Formats: sequence, structure tokens, C-alpha cells
Amino acid sequence: MRARTAGSWWWLGAALLALPLCLAGCGGPQQPSVSVGMFDNFYARDVTRVPAGTPVVFENKGYAPHNAVAADGAFRTPESIGPDQTATVVAALRPGVYRFYCTFHATPTARQGMVATLVVGDVPFNPAKAAPGTGQAPVAKASGVTRRVPEDYRTIQAAVDAAKPGDLVLVGPGTYREEVKVRTPSLVVRGRDRNQVIVDAEYQRANAISVTADGVAVENLTVRNGKVNGLFWTGVKGYRASYVTAINNEVYGVYAFDSTDGLMERSWASGSYDAGFYVGQCKPCDAVIDGVTSQDNGLGYSGTNAGGNLHIVRSVWRHNVAGIVPNTLDSELLPPFKGVDVVGNVVEGNGSRSAPVRALEWSSYGNGIILAGGDDSRVERNLVVNHPNHGILVTPNTDRHFWTSSGNRVRDNLVRGSGRADVALSGPAGPGNCFAGNDVRTSIPVGLQAFQPCSGLRLPVRFDVSTALVSLGSVAEGNTGAYPHVESRDVPPPPPQPQMPGGASAPIRPAVNVYTSLHLNLAAIARPAWPAGLEVTTRKEPTMFGVPILASSAWQLVFGIYGYLLPFVLYAAWTSLALWDLARREDLGRAATVAWVLGILVVPFLGVVAYHVAGRPKIPGWLRLTVLGGGVAAYLVILAVGATLGGIA
Repeated sequence: MRARTAGSWWWLGAALLALPLCLAGCGGPQQPSVSVGMFDNFYARDVTRVPAGTPVVFENKGYAPHNAVAADGAFRTPESIGPDQTATVVAALRPGVYRFYCTFHATPTARQGMVATLVVGDVPFNPAKAAPGTGQAPVAKASGVTRRVPEDYRTIQAAVDAAKPGDLVLVGPGTYREEVKVRTPSLVVRGRDRNQVIVDAEYQRANAISVTADGVAVENLTVRNGKVNGLFWTGVKGYRASYVTAINNEVYGVYAFDSTDGLMERSWASGSYDAGFYVGQCKPCDAVIDGVTSQDNGLGYSGTNAGGNLHIVRSVWRHNVAGIVPNTLDSELLPPFKGVDVVGNVVEGNGSRSAPVRALEWSSYGNGIILAGGDDSRVERNLVVNHPNHGILVTPNTDRHFWTSSGNRVRDNLVRGSGRADVALSGPAGPGNCFAGNDVRTSIPVGLQAFQPCSGLRLPVRFDVSTALVSLGSVAEGNTGAYPHVESRDVPPPPPQPQMPGGASAPIRPAVNVYTSLHLNLAAIARPAWPAGLEVTTRKEPTMFGVPILASSAWQLVFGIYGYLLPFVLYAAWTSLALWDLARREDLGRAATVAWVLGILVVPFLGVVAYHVAGRPKIPGWLRLTVLGGGVAAYLVILAVGATLGGIA
């Protein structure tokens, strides 16, 4: 009988917790036996074996366009397979081994990145011989050779194809309507004028510039109108973007995927629905983003499954849908993200409804900095102002798996003008998240810095589940299309951007040993001063008993109310079941009955009632910890005594 009661309790709790996920539009993927899933940016199978004549279905389970093209031309899918779309190839081929790749994210000769193998028939296969290399090695020093465009070569691509490692490709003013594909290592591609040298993909080509060779630097020019990316590195060691302007590229502005040893500096990105700057699928990344500006994008920064010596510093992130968003997803390798440093940034006014965005990115709406499902990262000495939801949020993230956040440090930030809370810890959360020295007005849970400090005594569990439920409101808005639909080409261009010091005559530095040459001292990076003219314009959202009464949408209101009522519903279910069980018991004495009632009904409310009766006074942190610790201990003792006397221990 008691076992049946407990089972009912867990069943009811699980159902209530699962309900918002179903409302938000969750669902599991199907895995047909002959399908090849395409994620961002890898194939689900390195090797797929099929009998001759078997249909192979390529399913795009990522968030960016992909395709599959045989390196020898034996088969190809349509050029662009969008998210949730499929393309079928019938392997009516002679038995053999067919190397294939995504033209957006790899090359015919690449060993890494989005490449895989189709084996038709029962034939021998040696993976080590599947992809030959280019035979060219990166060099650390300039060759002294300059290849000028348009004086010596009519197009940038022609100059790049003719260049040798260490050469400088120097590009004169003009609009170059091409996609530049760099396959030679250690080139430096430089514009003579950042604002007048424009590589234009015209929304007809995937990227303005794509790089699949090690050690390539791109400097002092503008990339725009990429169907996918503005400037893109994939599968490389050594990369650098210096004084690059990336505007109105549909998915990403400046993007480094599956790449290490890199630097993005003094650059601008705007008008991308996913992210202005992105570093993905690397561990350790050995990468720095320093002195950039990201504005009017879906996310200012996004980094999926990227971490380890990854530093985002001294940059400006403003007027995006959300600001800085390191995150963990199952759609890329190496989850979860770990070891990301966000230090000394200005994060302002992210919560734009006039920036391009899609459903996935909309789920982060209105937050300044989010650590979503990652570990051992730090957010320190940032200025975070004017966000409709949270200034800084540490939260779990859910994809095909549920990823908690653990061991993150949020310290010494100045946060103002947050609609819901300046700092927040959403749950369920892992251990070790700490908050200290932040200059804030509000937090969720209340007293977050007192109960979860970065030194001294702290509670083992202290997070807020309702924040995760409120966030599901944005997820539901995305899944139902209830968000502003703005296109990349509608975002106005920025004003002229600063030129690279030295311009055409600056020193030539191939992107080799980039990270070790920076000698970045994070401790020396100060919190930015308050910018002149910046005002706090976002006010704390009006609430009633913790529920937003002026929610941005019906979904936000529904999930806000649900998050508020859920604890009461669960407690009511628990007490009802407990009292029903108690009413049927005939073996309890008076003492056991009193202990049972105290443990189940009275003790959990004593602290809350007393606090509100006293007018919700301000309580010092040490006293809160003492009272709460004593209350928890007393509660556990009463439960233990009641359980023992009642014969249920």
C-alpha cells in the first residue's frame, strides 16, 4: 500500500515536470537503418556500408544547410539540404569505396571536417587511405612574395590559387563577386582598405571566404551576403581574422569550426540570424576573441561544444537577440562545452526584435550572457546592462540529452537593468556553480550570492526551476513561429570601420602559433568603464507572487504561471497522499502521528511564514545560512524520528 502511494507520487511528479517540455514541442528523432544524419557539421556515420542498389537517405538534423557530394563525382545530393529536409541517393554503383563531403563544410581532399565514406558491396576498406592530403605544410614566416589583385590577378581566387605558403595576397578597392576558397596554408589575404575591399557572395554562394588550410590570416576587408557564412574556417590549425567586417551573412559572420589556435580581433559582425562570431566543436580550442563588436545578430557570440583556453575578452555585444551564449548541443561533437572565459566585455541591450533570428536562437531571447549546459567556465568583470530577461544566466540546456551546468564562476560583474534578474542560476544545476562580488540589484534565487559564494560555506543545492520553465516559453514561441521574422539583408550596414594599423604595409604574419604568441593575461583585464550616454532603460518586470503580469507573449505567461504553481501542486499532491496514508494507518501512536504531521506539513512552511509575518526584513548572509542550516537539520531529524516511530524506516 505504501509502495503504491510512493509510486503514485513519482508518477504524478514526472507527469507534471514533463508537461511543459511537451508543450514546448519536444520530440525524439527517428534513425532509419540506411539513413546518414547530417549534423552541424559532421555526418552521423564515418562509414556507411550498403548493398548495391540500396537507397541512402541523407537527413539534415542540424541547423545549417548541408549536402553530400562524392569526391570522384559518382553521386551528389541537391546543393543545399535545409534543416529537417532529406535527399535520397540510390547507390546503383559498382562495388567500391566512395569518399563524400559537404561542400559547405569540407573539401574533396579533407581528412577532417564534414567528410565520410560510403562503401558499396562487400569490399575491403582501409580508412587510413580514404583521403589524401594536400602535401603543403604551413610556414611561420612570410615568403616575401606579394600577389596583387587586380593588378596581377583579376580575381582574388586566381591570386589565392597561384600563391605559395607564406605569400601575401593584397587586394585593392572594389567589389569582388565570388566565393574565395583558400586551400593553401599560411597565406595572408589582406585588403588595402577595410571598407572599400568587399567580397560579395550575393546570396548565391555559401561563403564569401572559406578556408580549409592551416595558418591562414584574413585582414582589413569586408565580407558580405553569404548564403551561410561571411568568413569561415573549418578543420584547420591556425587562423586569424583581423579588422574584418562581416555584414548581412545569413547564418554566421565570422565562423571557426573544428579549428584550433585562432584569433578573432578588432572585427565587426552584424546581420546573421545565428551568430555574429562563432567558435564550435573544439577542445581545447586555444582561441581568443578580442576587441570585436557584434550587433544586430541572432546571437552576438555562439560557441557549441567549444572550450578549453577559449577567451572572449574586451569586446562589445549589443542589440542582438541574445548576447554571449556558449552552449552544449548534441548536433556537434565534443559535448559539453567546458573552460570558456568571458572577461571584460560590454554586453548591452540584447533583446532586439529587429535582428534576424530563427527558432533555435530565439530561445535565448533577452539575455546578456548565458552559460547553457557547460562546465568550469568563468564570467568575470563584465558590464552587463539592459536585458529584458537576465543579465547573466547559468542554466541547463536540453537537446537529445539533458546537459546541466557545473563548476562555473560568476564574479565581479556590474549588472543593471535586467527585467527578470541581474544574475540567475536555473535548475536542475550541477554542483560547484558560484557567484561572488557581483554588483547587482536582483538575483534568482533570492540571496544567490549569499548561499552560493565562491569561498566558504555554501548550500549543496540552490537553484531555481521556474527559470527553466519560463525559458521554455521562448522555446515554445520558436517552435510555433511566434517570433519576429527579420531577414539578414534587412539589417542596415554599419558606419565605416577603423583600418588596420599600417594598412597594406603592415607586417605579414601567417597564422601559425597564434595562441602562444598572444601571452594573454586575463587577470589584468579590468571591468569596462560605464560608457558615456548609456542609461538604464530596462526595468524590473512587474510580477504578482513571482509571476510576470506583463509577459512578452502568451507563452511566457503560461509557463510563468506554470512555474509558479508547480511547487504548490507537487506539495499538495504529496501532502494529500501522505494524509490519506495516515488516515488509513491504525498502528501509529500519538507521538508518531504528531511527528509525522510536523515533518510533512508544518516544518516546511515555518520559515516562509515567519519571514513574511516579519515584513520580509533584510537578513545578513551569515544569519540566513545559520538559520537555513539549522532548519534543514531539524527537518531531517523530525522526518527520521517520524519515519522510525511510524515503522516505515
